[in-house]
This record gives sequence, C-alpha cells and structure tokens, in this order.
Amino acid sequence: MSLADKRELRPGIPPSPHALAGERGEGARDGVATAAPGGAALSARTRMLIEAPIAATLIRLAAPNVLVMVAQASVGLIETYFVGRLGTDALAGVSLVFPAVMLMQMMSAGAMGGGISSSIARALGAGRRADADALVLHAMVIAVAFGLAFTVALLSGGRWLYGVMGGSGAALDAALTYSNVVFCGAVLLWIFNSLANVIRGTGNMAVPAIVTCAGVAVLIPLSPCLILGLGPFPALGVAGGAVAVVAYYFVGCIALAGYLWSGRSVVRVRFKGAAFRWPLFYDILKVGVVAALITVQTNLTIAIATGLVGRFGPAAIAGYGTGSRLEYLLIPLVFGLGGPLVAVVGTNIGAGRRERAVRAAWIGAAIAAGLCELIGLSAALFPLAWLTLFDTDPVMLDAGTRYLHVVGPVYGVFGLGMGLYFASQGAGRLKWPWIANMGRLVVAAGGGWLALRFGGDLSDVFLALAVALGAFGIVNAAAIAGGAWFTDKPRP
Repeated sequence: MSLADKRELRPGIPPSPHALAGERGEGARDGVATAAPGGAALSARTRMLIEAPIAATLIRLAAPNVLVMVAQASVGLIETYFVGRLGTDALAGVSLVFPAVMLMQMMSAGAMGGGISSSIARALGAGRRADADALVLHAMVIAVAFGLAFTVALLSGGRWLYGVMGGSGAALDAALTYSNVVFCGAVLLWIFNSLANVIRGTGNMAVPAIVTCAGVAVLIPLSPCLILGLGPFPALGVAGGAVAVVAYYFVGCIALAGYLWSGRSVVRVRFKGAAFRWPLFYDILKVGVVAALITVQTNLTIAIATGLVGRFGPAAIAGYGTGSRLEYLLIPLVFGLGGPLVAVVGTNIGAGRRERAVRAAWIGAAIAAGLCELIGLSAALFPLAWLTLFDTDPVMLDAGTRYLHVVGPVYGVFGLGMGLYFASQGAGRLKWPWIANMGRLVVAAGGGWLALRFGGDLSDVFLALAVALGAFGIVNAAAIAGGAWFTDKPRP
C-alpha cells in the first residue's frame, strides 16, 4: 500500500478500493472496477467516474448540466427584459436585489450543494453506501435551516441592505417588493438545489436537467404574464416575476423528491432506522461552510462595487448591474461543468486515485477558462448587443459598456479559478480558494475605493474589479499546482 493510500485511511471509515487492490496485489483499475471496500459491488455509474476517460466523461456529464444553467439563466434574462418594460426604476430595483438572490442561489447550489455532492461522491467512491443514503436526510436538514435564515435576514434587513447599496425612492420600493416575495420562498429554493446536488453527487446530471428544463418551459411564459398582466393573469409588476420563481421551485422540489423516493437513484431516502449523526453533518459542512464563505465574499464584492457605482446615480447602477449580470451568469455556466467535476474528483479521491483526481481538475478548469474567455471577449467587442436587450438609457449603456470593455477580457482567468474551485470542493480542500477569493474582495473593494478617493471615474473602478478577478484565478492555479490538496491535512 502506498503512502498516499495510507493517508487516505481514517478511523471508522473503510479503506478505498485502490488501497485494498494494492494489498491484494491486484491492479488499481481492476480493484476499483470490481468491488468496493468490504466486497460490495460498485454501481456502474460510480465505476464510470473512476475508470472512463476524463475529458469525455466531463463533457458528457456537463452537457445536461450546462443545459440546466442556460435554462435558468434564460429565466433571469427574460424576467429582466420584461421588468425593463416597467421603467428604469423597476430595473434598478431588481438589480439591487439580484446580488442577494444570486448569493442564495450560489450558496445553495454551488457552495453547500457542492458540499453535498462532494460528500456523497466520496462516500460512494469509498464504498460507504449506507452513509451515502443517510446523507440525503442530513442534507435536507441543512437546507431548511439555511433557507429559514435567508428568509429572516432579508425580510428584516432588506431595506437597510438595498439602501446601503444606493437604492432610494421608487427604485428602493421596487427592490423591497421583489425581495420580500422571493425570500418568503427561500426554503423551497434551498431544498430544490440540495435535492439536485444529492442526485448530481452520484454522477447523474440528467434527472436534475430534465426537471429544471421542464419547469423553465412553464416559467418563461408565466413570468411576463404575471409581470405585465397578459391574458387572464393579474399585472403584479416586479412582484410577478418573483411569484413565478417561487412557484417554479415548489413544483421542482416535488419532482426531485419523487425521483429519490422512487428507488431509481443510486442513493435512496431511508427513514427506517434513520438517525442523525454529527460526522455526516460535518462531512457536508466542512466543505459547504467554507464554500458558503467564499460565496459571501463573491457577493460582497459585487455589493460593494454596486455601492461604489451607486455614487453615479440609479442609471449607472442599472448599467453596472446589467453588465455584471453577465459575470454572474458565468458562475452557473461554469457550474454546468463544475457539478460533474465535483462528482469525478470526489469519487476518485474517495477511491484513493489522487493523480486522476488532479488531472480531472486541470482538464475541467481548462475547459471552463476557454468558455469564459470566449464569452468575455465577445461581450467586450459587442457590449451593446447585450446591454440594449434590457434598456436604452444612455447613462446605463455607458456604464455597462465601460464595465464590459475593462472586465470582459479577464473572464477566462476567472473561469480557470472557478473550475479549480469546484474541483477543490470535490477534493474537500477549500482553504486556498477561500484565500484567493478574499484577495479578490480586498483588491476590488480597496482598489475601487482608492479610484474614487483620488478622483477616478467608473472605468477606474472597473479596472480594480478586473485585477481582482485575475488574482482569484492565478492564486487558485498556483495552489493546486503546488499540491495544496495533499499538503493541507484535513481534520479526521
């Protein structure tokens, strides 16, 4: 047994298939392919994550996941388009709420959701099927707790938050109207994303994709109907888009829960003999909490930047919010690849195949970097093609154009960092992604403040944001290249 495999062993957790194969004198591939620790057979889906060609596997699994992200992004874009029909104040109001909504979405789907997927993938890779099943109920408890926390925080503190971000008058009223409806349904969003990540942790990206796309097919026409009062629907204004979103998550929760209860999933929900255990909560939270802190840092960066831009007026906020929405969309798009990356890396870490896990991380990050750079360069070259979809106010267009010209070309480095962040979730090692994102926050906030302090304009603020994105990607890459996953010893 190699030194790396010996370090994989933990008290109370069976050794990896790779380690057992080494003890029996078997090849690593055969040992992983045929049995889990204790002699239990691995499922075909788990074997695929351990044995199949990495790039082809990532792309195949990412295809339905990317479709999910495109579908969800289209909902936000269509909603923003029709809200823009209500006027600049309504658009500015929704832009003020957007960072908080994305914080919740990113935290539930990409942060704590990544912790759920990572925990299940590592359990399946190590052959701990009973733990994988038990993790489902543990994940639901975490989802409800965080969902309620968001509801309380935003209903009680929304006016203060949006005011600090520069909202006032009709824009602030629109922000509160939209926010109160969305965050009343926060628990539904958390449960939906947690259930989806339970399924993704098994390597199944298709079921969450089918549920999401079916829901989006209904939500896309429903949102403008409730916003503008088309047909038999009442005109609810900005609240209409929020009502449609909450309804979407409610139906989606029922569909995903039905699949897990049907017994067709690799993991199953088991109430009989179920008992909550702190080690299983910890296995999710040790990744999810740090990832959530990273998500808070990301959204705090956007919120601070919005506050700095707010000094130039509501139209500038709308322009920056519309431009930065493209940056926000990169995160769910990279998540389309990041979900499979968490499953592949986590399963291979659980199986003791460290070199394959690291190789998967670099392949996935390279694909993410190329995708994000293509989008960033396109936006920088043709900013009005994006911005005029939402408004034609000259000040709004000027602010959004400046943002995309300066920040768009750096999206590739940001995509590299995000890809490695998701891979680090799968490995259960998030110290360096947290450090990298803290650096991004400090550079963006400090640089933007200094730009305004010494008489700079919007372009100078956006330059600080571009440097911050570059730092995030470079620090993550340097850490993984230096072997940070295996030099930072985890808590037993």
